[in-house]
Amino acid sequence: MRLCTVLPSAALDLSHCLTLKVASLAMDSLCRGVFAGNSRELSIRSCFPSLFQAEQTHRSILLGLLLGAGRSPQLDSALIRQARAERWSQWSLRGGLEMLPQALETHLTSRGVSVLKGHPVSGLSLQAEGRWKVSVGDSSLEADHVISAIPASVLSKLLPTEAAPLACALSTITAVSVAVVNLQYRGARLPVQGFGHLVPSSEDPGILGIVYDSVAFPEQDGSSPDLRVTVMMGGSWLQTLEASGCVLSQELFQQQAQEAAATQLGLKKPPSYCLVHLHKNCIPQYTLGHWQKLESARQFLTAQRLPLTLAGASYEGVAVNDCIESGRQAAVSVLGTEPHS
Repeated sequence: MRLCTVLPSAALDLSHCLTLKVASLAMDSLCRGVFAGNSRELSIRSCFPSLFQAEQTHRSILLGLLLGAGRSPQLDSALIRQARAERWSQWSLRGGLEMLPQALETHLTSRGVSVLKGHPVSGLSLQAEGRWKVSVGDSSLEADHVISAIPASVLSKLLPTEAAPLACALSTITAVSVAVVNLQYRGARLPVQGFGHLVPSSEDPGILGIVYDSVAFPEQDGSSPDLRVTVMMGGSWLQTLEASGCVLSQELFQQQAQEAAATQLGLKKPPSYCLVHLHKNCIPQYTLGHWQKLESARQFLTAQRLPLTLAGASYEGVAVNDCIESGRQAAVSVLGTEPHS
């Protein structure tokens, strides 16, 4: 029998390699789960600013987070205090998140605000007096100020020639598509409990993750004992299919989702219900240099004194909470004060 002694330096090298491997898998899964993107192409500084700030402050992400580095100033409201007291990790609405825009529309129209739906903007032009002319189909309207919450690349095509430098910067903020498949299984049980799980690209290039809806939001199950899960698909697999001109059918996504649920969660039986949605170009990609694009855009808007405010998922956060905060900040910047209900 031969004995082998591992030298301390070799042990450290092995430990370092394992640490890097775990970190790589974690970041790959996180980037796919949040941005449906490639961790090698995304900017950690822009995608996860708290992680970036923690590393910059303490040269260690874990140490920085433990010591509180990277935490942005916290807002305060009755709802925020309730969420902290009850330790919310996620939230939804009883009728689904569509209740939020529906409630906003009801609130605005009750105050005399006109909401035009099904009227895509076809162009923006500056008038001599500094006001915007907003082209909407065959008609137009004038505005003192425009808050744009549409994708940056879409806005870039609407801007006038005077804003060419801004349009150039915004056109480079691309987005990726995500297929979402909701599956319902009659009388099934999960082998694990939790919000869901993410899948690294090395395990499955097409499946981003699976959300355990019945665990996260059991209130939405209704009276039936059925199990609900949501399978999210995208990444390089979907990008390759889109580029090849392959027919992206609902049957294709349903098959992939059912195979993932069977392999990863042991849900072998066919689902009793399935709903498939392909969201085209729905998640903006904060690639390397994203913060510089934003800084360039801000400088141009300030220098030219354009009555335009950028908001939405294309800039500083793709999550629902980020978009809500982006809208709040946009309102503050235009009004000069916190809006009151």
